[in-house]
Amino acid sequence: MKAVQINDFGDRSILTLNDDVTIPTPATSEVLIKVKSAAVNPVDWKVREGYLQGMLNHELPLTLGWDVSGEIVEVGDNVTDLKIGDAVYSRPDIAKNGSYAEYIMVVSDEVAIKPKSLSWQEAAGVPLAALTAWQVLYEIANLKADDRVLIHAGSGAVGQFAIQLAKLRGAYVYTTTSSKNTNLVLGLGADEAIDYHKEDFSELKDIDVVFDTIGGDTLANSWKTLKKEGCLVSIIEEPNETTAAEYGVSAYFCFVQPSREQLDKLTELADAGQLTVSIDSEFELNDVAKAHERSESGRAQGKIIINVSE
Repeated sequence: MKAVQINDFGDRSILTLNDDVTIPTPATSEVLIKVKSAAVNPVDWKVREGYLQGMLNHELPLTLGWDVSGEIVEVGDNVTDLKIGDAVYSRPDIAKNGSYAEYIMVVSDEVAIKPKSLSWQEAAGVPLAALTAWQVLYEIANLKADDRVLIHAGSGAVGQFAIQLAKLRGAYVYTTTSSKNTNLVLGLGADEAIDYHKEDFSELKDIDVVFDTIGGDTLANSWKTLKKEGCLVSIIEEPNETTAAEYGVSAYFCFVQPSREQLDKLTELADAGQLTVSIDSEFELNDVAKAHERSESGRAQGKIIINVSE
């Protein structure tokens, strides 16, 4: 099969499209998926650069990409709840080979039936970003109706899902974005859009939950917006525990985990018309370097998609 792999860690030039990669054979609890579409996420190029090697300890060569939609073509002996021909999607285990390939092998409990209402491209754009938003807001922050939540970078893929999920929970949503994306985030349900070029979000007060998707100064300036016993969750860096204690708030780091149960719930929301997916751009398997360039620019408004097969 064809697969985009790396044989070392470094810049985009090391991405290699190989056409003689062995198609994997699923173990007893795994399924083999013929990939229709994959999605690019910042974690892909962070892995490529080697930033996460201390945590993930990948073996090389490595196939990147941990968002996938596709069709099951083979199932392991112990898999009874999925079958050949099922249209599925997944955020597979990031410690294993990914979805920039014609086929990917995934543990069955990381795989869910894809939303019927979404295209292959849209479905591939859901798992990693939407699961991240779900786990931050619903599992860690325990967001409640009428909570005031500040979501940074609302026009990004994670931010867009976070806005929608926060509104479904009944929260009041502030989000930072640029003026050109104001209509986008308000259309997704944000109550107030803060233009970070012209406005200072740190002047907000009594925020219950801060969802940090940027880190650095943005995280540092977010503490003062929280009410006592509020909650800050970052997906970029570990928040400082001492600082959290000084402000009387809780703080967490979230590294998204696979979850079929949560994907099933996201499928229900999508098919009920309560969850929309925005696609920024689409590329072919031989253009993954350009897709990474787009992701690294930080300007993507929604998901970056790799089309693998018809």
